[in-house]
Amino acid sequence: MGYLTDSLLTAIELIIGFDVEVRMTVWTSLYTSSCAIVLASLLGVPIGLWLGISRFRGRRLLITLLNTLMALPTVVVGLLLFGLFSRQGPLGSFGLLFTPMAMIAGQMVLATPIVANYVLAAVAGADDRIINTALTLGATRLQAALQLLREIRFGVMAAVIAGFGRVIAEVGVAMMLGGNIRGTTRTMTTAIALETSKGEFAFGLALGLVLLGVALLVNLGLNQVQQR
Repeated sequence: MGYLTDSLLTAIELIIGFDVEVRMTVWTSLYTSSCAIVLASLLGVPIGLWLGISRFRGRRLLITLLNTLMALPTVVVGLLLFGLFSRQGPLGSFGLLFTPMAMIAGQMVLATPIVANYVLAAVAGADDRIINTALTLGATRLQAALQLLREIRFGVMAAVIAGFGRVIAEVGVAMMLGGNIRGTTRTMTTAIALETSKGEFAFGLALGLVLLGVALLVNLGLNQVQQR
């Protein structure tokens, strides 16, 4: 217990003292995850809305595929994008591998199905008369869809929060595409894994506490949105 207590006290000191290494690592995590969820939202919200209001052959197959992608292992995403971004890959000339951009791309792939599915569920739970009423009043299909989007705004917020919670805590994509480079691509999750293996348990614990705090805030936000 003495080891754990001492490590916890040291971890708290690192957090309260705004340790440079802790601050840089936390910033990298928040930056890449925030960029990824913005891009995932720009892609996932229209997909979920489109699948929710459209009726066409193959729709159920697309929804099943979207559900499957929600459980896509992070290491598989990392492996596929590693192949794309490596020097031998089709996008190797851009030099994206082991950069924040590569990490953002990987996290976006992970978050997009989550955002799309949450939005799809919100559309399914909305009143069917919203679209028809808007069309009857002379709105275009786009205007009717935007009106529906306003009605389900809390569901959309829940989708964004859930997607952010997914990417902020993932480690596979960040490790494989970012390379865990100090000051550049080292995130909280990858730093915890590295520092703990090096015996720097207190430093890893400090990052773990910060990550736990972020996860707590994300889930509190999600619960608040869902209650509305």
